[in-house]
Amino acid sequence: MDMMEEPQSLWIDAARHPLGLRVHVRGKETFDNTMAYWGAITRYLRLTGARNLILLDELAGDALTESEWLDLVLKMAGMGLEQVRIAHVKPNGRSEIEYCELYARNAGYDARVFTSEQDAERWLCGA
Repeated sequence: MDMMEEPQSLWIDAARHPLGLRVHVRGKETFDNTMAYWGAITRYLRLTGARNLILLDELAGDALTESEWLDLVLKMAGMGLEQVRIAHVKPNGRSEIEYCELYARNAGYDARVFTSEQDAERWLCGA
């Protein structure tokens, strides 16, 4: 019997961008994956010193719940995101991500959610 490896459930690609840092995430939408990519983003931001972030989020699956978004925002407090302008792009639709935007803004983050990367870039250019 052949051993089949389970496919990787999260891919993170980060690169410098003229506006700051661009991170592209793909894989399965879970709370753990979302925490993992935000943890990676905070490390990339520290390394690059970028003050703007474009996050292209192409995770697939059931959206996080309202309470999971609140938990995520609370757990990310003090990780350095408060000094970064965050453009979170969900090209497959915003789904429940509005909760994250509301909670993030209430926690002092300068964050917006978009369905197009071009709209996100325009918003960042207006900084």
